[in-house]
Amino acid sequence: MANIIEVLSKYDGVARAKYLAAAGVSDFQLKSAMAAGTVSRVARGVYALPGADAQLISIRSLPAEPACITAAHYGGLWVLKSPAQPHVALTHSRSYQGFVCHRASTPPTLLDTVVQCLRCLPELDGLIVAESAVVVKGLQLASLRRRLDGRNDARERRIVSGIVPQSQSLIECLARFLLRRAGFHVESQVNVPGMGHLDLMVDGRLGIETDGAGFHMDRTSFEEDRRRWNVTTRRGIPTLVVSYQLLKDHPEEFITMVREALNTLSAAA
Repeated sequence: MANIIEVLSKYDGVARAKYLAAAGVSDFQLKSAMAAGTVSRVARGVYALPGADAQLISIRSLPAEPACITAAHYGGLWVLKSPAQPHVALTHSRSYQGFVCHRASTPPTLLDTVVQCLRCLPELDGLIVAESAVVVKGLQLASLRRRLDGRNDARERRIVSGIVPQSQSLIECLARFLLRRAGFHVESQVNVPGMGHLDLMVDGRLGIETDGAGFHMDRTSFEEDRRRWNVTTRRGIPTLVVSYQLLKDHPEEFITMVREALNTLSAAA
């Protein structure tokens, strides 16, 4: 017999009755859980665990499923910024105020979600979601390319060509995109003997290390960062350390900093 709590947890705490029944949850189990207060009816045919996400409840109460950037968020993919309105997948052509509606015959799979993001979002936002699907969730690039083989998919194929499967983070993806857009040659995860892998190498001369927090609270991470920086210095690889906030809020400042560093290196050569 299915455990109703486990089944609901697989749906992030909110599910319609038909999905509970399909998973083996009986009507008696459902009524018993409601009587015990461990499950509540939040809309007609929709049930949730206590503390379930309010936005997800509103989506599944339409009824609909998360789609595009909203599905990416719930799926644990990298998301540059949250949308102003939730994106939802509907099996019909109606629209709902306050939601961005995508037509879909079934709940979006990981591949569906990535394709929706590539087609719907700005280039950078789509790239970040797609790259994280490959890096974090193991989505095969070949599958993504096969899905985007249509005459109208040229833009999406170009974005996918920028995916680096070795990427380590959203911030690395963001920095690489900004640098390539500015015309720099960029290598990712470059091996430096004695150090490990440098996040990015610009024009074969300037290293870029991305630091999501700007500082580390634990002593071990603090010391490891300094060891890495010291190795690059000893090996003659000047390295800039950049933060997420710099890249997201001041991309022009970041590019200017890189240009000035490269010009300084050229003058000193």
